[in-house]
Order: sequence, then structure tokens, then C-alpha cells
Amino acid sequence: MHGRRLATTERILALLSPDAEGLYDQLEAWAADHGLDATAVGLEESVEEAYDPERSTLAVTLGGDGTFLEGIKRFTPHEIPQLGINAGTLSFLARVEPEDMDAALAEAVHGRATVDSRQMVAAEGENLDATGINDVMIENVPPENAFDRKVTTLAVFVDGEYVGEYEGNGLAVATPTGSTGISLSARGPIQLPANNRTLQIVPLHTHSMGVRPLVVSADADIEVVTREQASLLVDGGRVQKMLAADEVIRLTGATEQAHVVRTSYDEQFMAAVSSKLGWGLRSGTDSGPRELLASEVPESDVSTVEHARTIAKEAAQGAGEPLRELHGRVEDVTYKTNKSDIVTEADYQANRLITTVIRNEFPDHSILSEESEFYEGSSEYTWVIDPLDGTGNFAHGNPQYSVSIGMLRNNEPVMGVVYVPETDELFHAVAGGDAYQGETQITTTDRESLDESMLLSGWDPDGAFLTHFYNETQGVRALGSAALSLCYLASGSADGSWEYGTYPWDVAAGIVIARAAGARLTDRHGEPYTFTMDTEQRKDLLASNGPLHPLLLAHLQENDRLA
Repeated sequence: MHGRRLATTERILALLSPDAEGLYDQLEAWAADHGLDATAVGLEESVEEAYDPERSTLAVTLGGDGTFLEGIKRFTPHEIPQLGINAGTLSFLARVEPEDMDAALAEAVHGRATVDSRQMVAAEGENLDATGINDVMIENVPPENAFDRKVTTLAVFVDGEYVGEYEGNGLAVATPTGSTGISLSARGPIQLPANNRTLQIVPLHTHSMGVRPLVVSADADIEVVTREQASLLVDGGRVQKMLAADEVIRLTGATEQAHVVRTSYDEQFMAAVSSKLGWGLRSGTDSGPRELLASEVPESDVSTVEHARTIAKEAAQGAGEPLRELHGRVEDVTYKTNKSDIVTEADYQANRLITTVIRNEFPDHSILSEESEFYEGSSEYTWVIDPLDGTGNFAHGNPQYSVSIGMLRNNEPVMGVVYVPETDELFHAVAGGDAYQGETQITTTDRESLDESMLLSGWDPDGAFLTHFYNETQGVRALGSAALSLCYLASGSADGSWEYGTYPWDVAAGIVIARAAGARLTDRHGEPYTFTMDTEQRKDLLASNGPLHPLLLAHLQENDRLA
């Protein structure tokens, strides 16, 4: 989950430990001051009644790591991002201190926090179907008679390959998040937990000195076969099961992931390990977590346009998440009768996220969006947004749709970002600079011959462009997204593009990217294309790699003479 998506937060759902009621009063007051609803849920209460899937929600746990783990268990099935406030003592998961809570909340709901995806572990067996964010521990059962056997033997297989037998107190299958305590006790590795897709098999007080923790892919299929009775615990006892001899437990990475919110007020993971466990690796270092996480370049030293490009990229990628989720539903038989509702919801969610992020970062900038009323600011800058360019494609399950975000200075386009959610392509440029796809610079082609060229066409009502060029070129393709057409021209995937009529939001971002890549842009008469904020009248646009432009113009003008 992208951190910018938190900018659409409408309510806070707080899970409280018994001694955190005073802290919740502070949270509730903060939420009211910021126009958000807040609801408290105790550890003995159900989240289901308080959760509203129609409203964007941020989960906050007020307590220690136990409360945080309980929150993961309750909130992860609903894909709710979770922020942990440490009202406990020794805490590796809830790492925001109470005195920093208000500031951390503000950072989160303004979309400036990050969201870590945490690998979880799934355990299946007879009468067992559970997931955990820390570990699944399979241990010996203490005997009633002190003279009886006090160890257990567990046979382990990974992807069908026999690893061996573990004899001792048992073993743990731990995620990177749960690696800390278990690995330390077994002299194994500590793994950085964020966005880490692995599991580790950790022996617990094994009787064989040569046995070491084993790190495997999160996709690995782990089978543990008990040789005698054993006890299974998920996340320290949130799920418990007694295992009989010769019982088989299957473990692998869970398909769902926990979404953990991290702000600049969090104590960093390595700092927590060092300070709370006395690890000497960072001794003598006074740098606090905020100094390490803060941007190395002060915002005052970064140009407005470059800063805007960064924010636009984050906003576009954040908007891409709900678009992908809703796009996956449009061809589902369950939703075919209300496709228009899904498309409307997709437009709304993407637009709300983008405009909220922009207004948080640039409150004095104007915003023109296809999906909302014009917001007039006091600055010389105006943002022009199409949150879902290619609506028809989206509605039919076609992946060729995009998020287009442009910025103008005194009505001249100076920055453009176009994001393609289904392919994760990110195009961007600033006026006077280079054009990029991701981190790779892109340029137009240098083809001069029509018979070697590929062309793109947008709205072409009389089919003139297609008729003239289909047989003379390698083909004419209609993408259904003007922003995408300009980006594919910029990246060399096409040599020319024709749009019979465009609105400002169709092209504000794309023309910056195309020009930065070396494209030539004119109207059908060969006059340089001039951007306008007029939303009542369409403008035609001919874009090419440059060398092909005279040939394309000649055919368009010939068609005008014959018409």
C-alpha cells in the first residue's frame, strides 16, 4: 500500500490496551480538531461492528507489542493500515512514543508517512487455519513425570525436500518481523522486516550443535511432521493447538500482508534493537530516528517544480492502488450490472486522493480536475488532473488506462506525470529537462519513412487518419488514452499520434513528457500546439517524433482540401 493513500483517511479506529484510555482521549480530541471520526475498540470487543468498509480508515493501536499484534490479527483481513503508539515497555512493533502521537498522526493523514508491507506466515493442519505476523512455534509438551522425555522430534520438509529432524525444544517458523527474539535466542539472523519476503526455520534449543536457522522464500512450502505430542502457538498464543504424534503441519507465506504505517517519529528498527537489547553495533551514535529519516535536502532548497514532480509521482502511484482494485471487479459477473457505479467510484477515489495530497502539500495552488469543481488558489501554479484517462477501457476490463497529473506555471505546462496502474509504468518530466520512464531516460524515434512507422490515433470521428495511414505504415493503433499515446510516442513505442479533439486534462501532463523526449507538437495546420485552460472547446493535436511531421501534416491537409 502506498503511503499517499493515507491522505484519504476519513476515520480512525483505535484498539486500546486496558491502561490506554487517557491516551485515547487525546487521540479523540486530535481527530475532532482535524475533522475525522474516531472510534475506540477494547481488546475484548469485536472490530467487525465498528468497521465501515465504505470509509477510508486508519487503525491505531494504543499499547505495547501485544496490542499491536492483536491489531494485526483484527485489521489485516480488512487491509486497514495500522499505526502503533507505544504505551507499553519493551516494544519493537509499536514504535511511536505517546508524546509524538499527534505529530505522527498528522504526518500519516497528510499522506507523508510510508506503509511497510509485512510478510505473514500461514499454518494449516487438521482443525487449524491460522496466520501470524511473528511466528508459528511448535514446542515440546512438558511431561507430567519429571523423569519422562523432555524434548520433541520434528521432521521438516521444504518444497518436498527432506531437510532433517530437529530434536530439542522444538522450532519456530518466523517472519522477518518475528525474527528478533527467536533468532537472538537461537543465535540466528535478525532480519529487517519491511518489505522482506522470506521465512526462517529456527531451531529452539536443539540438541545438535551443527543445526542453524534456515532462511527460505516466503513461497516455500514447509511441512513439519511431529514424532510425538507437541504444542503449536501462533504469535505467542493468539492461536493454540495441541498436536498429536505424526501430525502434519503445513506452513508458508500468507497471501495477505500486514500494512504497517511508519512515520518520521517512529524509532527506527535498528535503533530499537540497539537501545532495547543493548546491541553494541550502534554504540557512540547519537543520531535520532528523526534525523536519519528526514530529507537530506531541505524543502526550501528544492525548486517548486521538482518538488511537485515528486509529489505527483507519489500521488499517481497512490491513486493507482484503488484503481487496480476496482478494475479487477469490472468483469466479475457479480458486478456486471453496476459497472458504471464501479467506474464512478474509481474516478472519485483516485481524484480525491490526488487532490487531497496536492492541497496538503501546496495549499495555495489552483486545481483543475475532470472529476471535480475548479479550486482556485492564490499562486501562479495550477494543477491539471485526469484521475482516470481511458474510462471506456477501464469499464471493459482493458488495462490501457492511466492517471495523468500536470502542473502549469502561469497557464504553461511545466511538469507532467503519467502512471499506468496495470503495468506499473511511470512517465515523468519537467519542462526544459529530460523525459523518463521510471528512472530511465526516454527519447522519441528518428524514423523518417512512413512504411517503417507505427502511429497512434485517439478520437478520429470520420476515420480520416486511419484511412490515410493504415496501409502506408506498420499500422495505426487506438489506445483510448491521450496521455498514454503521448507517453508511448515519447518512449519510442510509436512514431506519431493524432487526437482530433482534446481537453486540458487529456494532455497537460503528456505534452510536457513528449516535448522533453524530443517530440514535435502542432495543430492540424502545422501551427505550434498551444495549451489552453478552455474546458468548453476541444483542440486537435498532432504529435510526432519530428522527422515524420511534414508527411503527417501533408495527409491531414490534403484531407481538409477534399472535405
